[in-house]
Amino acid sequence: MPSDPPGSLRDEPKRNGRNVLDSINTSNSLAGSSKLQFIQNAIMTPFSHRKNESSSIISGLAPVIMTPRMMKAASTVSSKQPRERIVNSSMSRSRMDFATLGRAPLRLGLGTRRVTSRDLEIVEATEQLLHVEVPEPDGVASNVSLLRGFNATIPSAEQSKSRRRQMRSVDAPHIGLKKLGMNARGLLADEDDHEGQSVTSEDDVVMVPRSDATLRKGKRRGRESLSATKMLGKDELTRQRKEILRDKENINIKRSLVNNEIMEITHKIEALDDIRTKLEKDLIKLQEDELELDDELQGVKERLEFEQSGPARMSQSFQILHSSRRRKGPAFLPSEHDELPPGVAFMTLDSHTAPISALDFSEPYGTLVSASVEDSQPIVWDLLSGTESGRLRGHIGTVKCIQVEDTVCVTGSEDCSIRLWDLRLVDAEGSDGWGDEGEIVSLSDVAEEDSSEEGTRPNGIRNGMGKEQKEDAACLRVLEGHTKTVTTLFFEDNCLVTGASDKTLRQWDLTTGQCVMTMDILWAIAHPTSSTLANNLFAGAAASVGTFAFPMPPRADGSWDMYEDYVGGVQFWGYGLVSGSGDGAVRMWDMRTGQAHRTLAGHSAPVTCLQFDEVHIASGSLDKTIQIWDVRTGGVFETLKYDHPVTALQFDTRKVIAATGENGVKIYNRTSMQHSTLLTNGHTSPVERLRYMDRYLVTGGRDSTVKVWSL
Repeated sequence: MPSDPPGSLRDEPKRNGRNVLDSINTSNSLAGSSKLQFIQNAIMTPFSHRKNESSSIISGLAPVIMTPRMMKAASTVSSKQPRERIVNSSMSRSRMDFATLGRAPLRLGLGTRRVTSRDLEIVEATEQLLHVEVPEPDGVASNVSLLRGFNATIPSAEQSKSRRRQMRSVDAPHIGLKKLGMNARGLLADEDDHEGQSVTSEDDVVMVPRSDATLRKGKRRGRESLSATKMLGKDELTRQRKEILRDKENINIKRSLVNNEIMEITHKIEALDDIRTKLEKDLIKLQEDELELDDELQGVKERLEFEQSGPARMSQSFQILHSSRRRKGPAFLPSEHDELPPGVAFMTLDSHTAPISALDFSEPYGTLVSASVEDSQPIVWDLLSGTESGRLRGHIGTVKCIQVEDTVCVTGSEDCSIRLWDLRLVDAEGSDGWGDEGEIVSLSDVAEEDSSEEGTRPNGIRNGMGKEQKEDAACLRVLEGHTKTVTTLFFEDNCLVTGASDKTLRQWDLTTGQCVMTMDILWAIAHPTSSTLANNLFAGAAASVGTFAFPMPPRADGSWDMYEDYVGGVQFWGYGLVSGSGDGAVRMWDMRTGQAHRTLAGHSAPVTCLQFDEVHIASGSLDKTIQIWDVRTGGVFETLKYDHPVTALQFDTRKVIAATGENGVKIYNRTSMQHSTLLTNGHTSPVERLRYMDRYLVTGGRDSTVKVWSL
């Protein structure tokens, strides 16, 4: 066969290959070979739709594509800049820098082998990766190398143990031990078991020949130990000792690996527990949000009823509004309130000079009325500006209880009287009154200015306190009938119920000023109902028939007083009335008959405060507890225990807020059942009184200050 001349087709591939290599290692043009043109088209097909762009792109790409220095620069740029997709419009440039190519994992089609720019980077960094030390793991397995762990866990690590067992096997007459074991477990064994086979290889088996004495037939011998028939030798025993030590080391390595896995599982469990806790908190938050929406819906319904009856209300000169103590909807708050940090007292009112004895407010940023122990004139505050608007002048004793609804205020005092006020008529300067001393006042003729009638009416209503003191213009009525200090009151619409230290409850009609009914607590004690358990009442209840005085447990600051308020709290809804008294009992009354039909006995000290809704009654006592009762069953639903006596409380479906003889305000989350305390910028002496609406809280303490909080 004749040889091919120089320049034949057989030499063509070699020349093309050299041209390709020369074109990659130099910066000359690539337009010299048809084979190279094919490679260019194959490489740049994913990047361009036009053939005339391939030459310009590959001409700029070829000189640097295999340069290690440029590869390193490309990887540095790709780590600092975000990835971007290469769009067709960017291919219009005449040159493409390799940094752009290195950022995107471009696929370069070279036949069937698909190479990416990341592959090129890995190839260039192969030497560095081989010399990098693999970091050891942290934790229990930090002293276990990868090779030792592998050698300890491969199946061949068990061969030495199997070989030793084979060495210790004695060639005794077949007694069928395997078959016996199978039968003991209730399994069927094959007759032709391969009992002579071993899991070890033939190289590891050492055959020990049987002695001639064992081959003799017909001669009986005594029972010998199995170990007496084996002679292993020093070398074999030394080898077994080394194997055993190595196996022990492998066990320690395995133990470390297992402990490491256990620790990892423990960490995972802890992480899952944290996730579960977070999810449970989210679930509780959803429940609270649902309750808040229910309250908001109820508030919207009440607001709708209020606005529908608006024209009728505006036609009257004076109207008692529904009690806000049963209002469930959220209050109207200014937008700045959302910017306040929660749990912080953002306003302090400090005009009082003695511990706060009573307080109440109409609405957030509305009107607040507060009283102190040594001052018979409660102060009216404008909560929007934090300034004093005026004083309610008329009482001659400490005011013990206050309720404010819109512009209407009712107060009860140590002077045994109850006064009805119109807060719109409060004058900061004070006045001699809009009527003369002894003037008769009724709700229908508040605007009248001229009438005179002196003395006290038979129904116990009179205007003025006598010759000692002039009547304030804001005082609309004076209700008298109790013989001792009025300690608590509650009104809704035109009905008022008061409780006093004379151990009676009185129901008043605010429209006529008449005392409608008197309920005697002593009579209820003497005639217990079938649901009353007398032995549950504490021992001091027997002393309630005389002058009542109970020593209070010490507060957090060590101070204490004699508690003399026999009726600690009252509230009614419809015809149902609930009272808490000095004998530690919570009584449920029927206001149509004036009889106590159920007595809840559970406190061991006088009840100081209470509140109820459709389902529960919450009562606070000097026995340092808050009892939450189930109205339907009469049993205790929940008990909250504190370190000091409870003097005030208020609750809703989500939380219970209480004053418990400490500087901080206690909050109990009824959904998550967690306790918290408000202290930031708070009182410096124990809190005595509190009142809140929605996320707005007002507290009064023994430090003579009133604090306003954001919840």
